Amino acid sequence: MKQVQAAPDQSPQADTGAPQGLELRHLRYFVALADEGSFTHAAERIFVAQPTLSQQIRRLEEIIGTPLLQRRREGLRLTKAGTVLLDASRNVLTLVDQGVSRTRQAARLGRQHLRVVVPPGLPECLAVTTTSLLRSIAEAANVDVTWLERPLDAEFSLIRQRQADAGLGWLTTGPGALPAPLDAMSLGEFEPEVWIPGTHLAARRRTISLGELASMDVIHGPRRAEPGTYDAWTEVLRAVNPRFEFTDPPFRHSLPMSLAFTATSDRAAAVLTSPTVSAGTWPGPIRPQQLPRVGDMVRVSLEGQPLTATATLVWSGDLPRPLQQILFDTADGVTAEGPEGSAASVPMSA
Repeated sequence: MKQVQAAPDQSPQADTGAPQGLELRHLRYFVALADEGSFTHAAERIFVAQPTLSQQIRRLEEIIGTPLLQRRREGLRLTKAGTVLLDASRNVLTLVDQGVSRTRQAARLGRQHLRVVVPPGLPECLAVTTTSLLRSIAEAANVDVTWLERPLDAEFSLIRQRQADAGLGWLTTGPGALPAPLDAMSLGEFEPEVWIPGTHLAARRRTISLGELASMDVIHGPRRAEPGTYDAWTEVLRAVNPRFEFTDPPFRHSLPMSLAFTATSDRAAAVLTSPTVSAGTWPGPIRPQQLPRVGDMVRVSLEGQPLTATATLVWSGDLPRPLQQILFDTADGVTAEGPEGSAASVPMSA
């Protein structure tokens, strides 16, 4: 986006109160753009055309009187003024949303509701079990649930910033490391699938070491899908190979196509999925001809389970106690039921 330096407002009221012409939609568009990091993804999130979003952001910069964003090779970056406006915008939008909700409840126009984030790319066994149980428990408590299909970072920022009440995501550190005011319950340990060429020596052993994996090109990602596990696993692999970097998949939502392209790579390459199977569920002795195989790629286990993530239901500790109880009961029910980790593979997260 071109930086637009608006001409100074010559009216005597220019520096008092809110800038003239500023609307809530400008703030919502700006927050979405800052969160997504690109005009394309922000436009998809808020259901507007990309040219419309670009036009409204330029209008916002004109109203404020200074550039709010810088376009760089690595993506969009907020200016100092943009950072200030982002914090203020979040506060304003939160107050408005809470005020509308309290008004509706006072007028007896609606039930309590939960906004729950379910990131794309979660194992189906986990996502289906958790969302079905949560919906059932919430319905019994006369509570509506709004589902948000969006990525969650390691800090669960969407919940901390009150854009959501709860979320199903991955915890790569201990529960005690969660920032306030978040609460969480673990739903089980998961690990990725590892696919390597059938000609690799590790394919015969049916296992591969972390060092062997770190020496290969590894397709995994992209980062925006699951930044928490992406960053945690990058750190683990860099402890073995300081120069290690993940490679983005050639096809965002197709594991079979990524495997097909990897099989024809000029050098040994592997494919690492998002957390997909319950940790430690790799089957017992397998004859080589029975190894899971797609084309020339073979699925093997990773020795020592160095790459794992804890499936976690996280919520804000500021929620009313009845809503927290719904989430607690859901997590407790999922843990008791135990989602099957040996379910079929799901497409690589994107």
